[in-house]
Amino acid sequence: MKTDIVIVGTGVSGLFAALNLPGDKNILMITKAGVEESDSFLAQGGICVLKDEDDYDSYFEDTMRAGHYENNKRSVDIMIRSSREIINDLIGYGADFERDGDGELLFTKEGAHSTPRILFHKDITGREITSKLLEQVRKRPNISIAEHTAMIDIAEKNGECRGIIVKNDNGLDFIEADYTIFATGGIGGLYKHSTNFRHLTGDALAVSIKHNIELQNIDYIQIHPTTLYSHKPGRRFLISESVRGEGAVLFNSDMKRFVDELKPRDVVTEAIREQMKKDKKPYVWLFMKPIPREHILSHFPNIYNYCLEEGFDITKDCIPVVPSQHYFMGGIKVDEYSKTSMERLYAVGETACNGVHGKNRLASNSLLESLVFAKRAANKIAEDYGKPDGRIEINPDEYRSCGKNYGRMVLNEIDKQKGEMKR
Repeated sequence: MKTDIVIVGTGVSGLFAALNLPGDKNILMITKAGVEESDSFLAQGGICVLKDEDDYDSYFEDTMRAGHYENNKRSVDIMIRSSREIINDLIGYGADFERDGDGELLFTKEGAHSTPRILFHKDITGREITSKLLEQVRKRPNISIAEHTAMIDIAEKNGECRGIIVKNDNGLDFIEADYTIFATGGIGGLYKHSTNFRHLTGDALAVSIKHNIELQNIDYIQIHPTTLYSHKPGRRFLISESVRGEGAVLFNSDMKRFVDELKPRDVVTEAIREQMKKDKKPYVWLFMKPIPREHILSHFPNIYNYCLEEGFDITKDCIPVVPSQHYFMGGIKVDEYSKTSMERLYAVGETACNGVHGKNRLASNSLLESLVFAKRAANKIAEDYGKPDGRIEINPDEYRSCGKNYGRMVLNEIDKQKGEMKR
């Protein structure tokens, strides 16, 4: 198969890249699961935006402080400066953010933010944004989507990425492309406790390791402080940072507060872990009753309904919460245009690392960062577009065993950088 551009992943970064690529290019998007089974649909809290020029220094400092000042300052500046343009794009595509009675955008606050600067749609902001982008992608005649199609390798020639090898119900296929964009998401499927979909297993990282594509900070893995504790196997249900931003508090087994709930995620996570050891319990309590009932029902309906199904009324009851793997700050090393160390290969979203998050991501910067740098990748590809000389041939037998040990390959590489770690 031959296409102009292939995008591996159908989350928010992949979709936004597709929408910003030239309309006269044929674009194929693939996903190893269903099109809506990406973590972008799961994002609850919201998306940050620079409210006005007076907010710049504060927003920049909040991002740097949360990232332990290991952030790439240039990337942070690009993200913040581009935020209003991105929000305008999303609104143009139909994304609906909460507004006040005068029609002005409403802002909420989350942990480690010094002021409310987060736009939201109830507690399903990710679904709102991603579904509207997907609607727009489906309207484009030059964009097609192949579901249940897994990338198992790339095709490389003369140091350039010339397409991907995929596995689907029909077996192996080679998709030749002028440009390839990795938008494969995180690595939560490699962990026992994670908020991620189970099929997100760092495939693009494994392929990058195999082809000596540069990686960066792949031991920087964020644990979210509050997911609903459960004995059930599978993905953990996230209790959004926003509930603590709106007033929810954390209690130990004696029903006493033990931490400032609005500190950065890694600080709150460590405090919870220490408290669990002291209490000798596998969870602590989260109490949302300080938030007015009407506000809970309007701002957090998804969390309310899910917890109710699990037997907890969050307007009255404390709920047990536990830290779980949540987000990947490291990844495939990219420049400010999301270009990897291999020619004709780009990486965007959670699988990429441009250094914007440093060692620890500030809440609600993920959707914004993914969108900003996906658009920059698309613009750079459009600017540099040129078709490679000639077709290339591949031997299918070379790829039949690819992918079997990719998850272990990624974990080994993480361990190599971080040393012994607990999962």
